[in-house]
Amino acid sequence: MGSHFTMERGIYMSSFAATVFISGLVTIGVSLMALLIALTVMLQTCENTNSGDLQMYRNIETYYYCKSYALHAELNSLEVNFFPAICKDAAIRYINEGQYLRDLNITVGIAEDFFSRVKPLNDGRDIVLMDADDFITSENVHSHLLMRWINKDAFHDSSRVKRMFVVKLYLKLQAWRWPLILISRKPEKLRDATIEHLASVGCSGWSSLIMRMDNETQMDSQHFSRHRTKLQKEGFRITALISSQMDAARGPCIGERIFKLPTPMFNYKAEDYVESKNL
Repeated sequence: MGSHFTMERGIYMSSFAATVFISGLVTIGVSLMALLIALTVMLQTCENTNSGDLQMYRNIETYYYCKSYALHAELNSLEVNFFPAICKDAAIRYINEGQYLRDLNITVGIAEDFFSRVKPLNDGRDIVLMDADDFITSENVHSHLLMRWINKDAFHDSSRVKRMFVVKLYLKLQAWRWPLILISRKPEKLRDATIEHLASVGCSGWSSLIMRMDNETQMDSQHFSRHRTKLQKEGFRITALISSQMDAARGPCIGERIFKLPTPMFNYKAEDYVESKNL
């Protein structure tokens, strides 16, 4: 009957070689998967970084945008309602992220550097004017404006920070033997309460405390300038004026230097300094 043979093409591989080959394929597959995961993570990281950089850029842009509004509002004594809604978050970040503290520190540092290089004459006529209301934290004064935008804790934090720096500067000026005259927008009938509050924050030994006359029923921007002019006519030399409010620097006889302390991005109209015994 004869015999038939069938020839099949293929590769002969021992069981050991097959095991090695399959293991190699698995290793390559795992490596490719790991590489794919690593690339995915890297892309996600880059995306997050770019997103964070973009958000930071937007925050910086918003900050300077709102600071421009704040400067305009201060110059024109405008209320908080003047600000765009986008400035609400910028105002909160300005306080909570420490920029307000840094601005205060820089301004007070500039003032301290100036006074470390100049000395008052022995005749007692060289004086420094300070805004007494910067030592006072009054929720009744600002709450109906500022608290529409930032929460109560942030408001009080900013007030405490400002008072801390103002008191620090006050004590240094006193140690350098500068005669200090304090000017307040509050009426004369609140003199005792104001003196008591100033003493409670460590401010004593000032040369004079000027209050608003009780018969002045409306505040105006000339309150500081009138008293500066009067002091100059009495022979005093105003070396510097220190205040966080723009109205204090308006008018003549502003002195040799003005040190404008930063505010929490908002200004308050002079009329909003209501008469309150709760200083």
